[in-house]
Amino acid sequence: MKYIIAIIGLLVVFVLAYVASNNRKNIKLKPIILMVIIQIILSALLLNTSLGLSVIKVFAGVFGKLLEYAGEGVSFVFGGIANEGQAPFFLNVLLPIVFISVLIGILQYVKVLPLVMKAIGILLSKVNGMGKLESYNAVASAMIGQSEVFITVKKQLGLLPANRLYTLCASAMSTVSMSIVGAYMTMIEPRYVVTALVLNLFGGFIIASIINPYTVKPEEDILDIQEVEKQSFFEMLGEYILDGFKVAVIVGAMLIGFVALIAAINNIFELILGISFQEILGYIFAPFAFIMGIPFSEAVKAGGIMATKLVTNEFVAMMDLAAMAESFSPRTLGIISVFLVSFANFSSIGIIAGAVKSLNEKKGNVVAKFGLKLLYGATLVSVLSAVIVSIVL
Repeated sequence: MKYIIAIIGLLVVFVLAYVASNNRKNIKLKPIILMVIIQIILSALLLNTSLGLSVIKVFAGVFGKLLEYAGEGVSFVFGGIANEGQAPFFLNVLLPIVFISVLIGILQYVKVLPLVMKAIGILLSKVNGMGKLESYNAVASAMIGQSEVFITVKKQLGLLPANRLYTLCASAMSTVSMSIVGAYMTMIEPRYVVTALVLNLFGGFIIASIINPYTVKPEEDILDIQEVEKQSFFEMLGEYILDGFKVAVIVGAMLIGFVALIAAINNIFELILGISFQEILGYIFAPFAFIMGIPFSEAVKAGGIMATKLVTNEFVAMMDLAAMAESFSPRTLGIISVFLVSFANFSSIGIIAGAVKSLNEKKGNVVAKFGLKLLYGATLVSVLSAVIVSIVL
């Protein structure tokens, strides 16, 4: 039965993407089918084999150790503020982002990260049928962040047509930056975080290949990475420390605002209608939860969490999932967890459009115009990844 639902889920995702396509005649089925097969194989390897579980264990262990190191710095500055036995979200989940941001900066500085991103990007371009720039951008978004990635390709931004720019932005919204992966792993199971990272990388190209198909001519298939302005090692450290802290503070501020707003709206709806706003959203998103392989009995609650992620952000949704974890089956928890690991929400439209506009105002305006279509595609990527995982769980 789960395979039938998964097939229906895949068909629904592809139909929804096809309906929004801007050039249906140019859709290439071969790379799409190949990438779906790769997604199924990789998710099966990661979730159902001892080798995959070992890889995830190592990955999670590395981030666990990094969080321990980060905890030393947080404890030195904020030790004694928290009551014994308590674990404040800002201190234990968000502030470690600062340390991981520093490590990314060091890997950038010694040229290891750019080399890895470029190599994986070129390899991906052989599979997805798209350009080297698009492939590099997807990998770089997952490593250095959805707004920072555009700095590395700013030389080419002004030369890109709208369709290629859409793919770049869709990749940035579908993935998550490595600096906050550790934070996710404190809220949901690491194996689902790792699996989602891999699936979303391919899923972004699958959906973009349907919604926004095009062919990159050989003479246009150029990857020109902008070299970061030369800094001393300690200048770089200071910059990445401050950048990491800014991310932590911004996420914290957004959580305060969104959680408070959702609580207020829920209360108003309960007073007027006798049902919370999230419950209403849950009924709206329940059909999508069902085609992702979630049983009817859990679909409404799951739909509410999915909607929360869309209208607020993934952190708020992950907090809700953690609070409701006992009411879900292990399989449902895995499917929802994979769905939540992406930047597909309304606030990301502004972040990405703003990042591009800061580098090229004209192109930033173009991104703002297709912002809703961008969110639509990125949400389909999350649904696709969840459907793929439902096949192997």
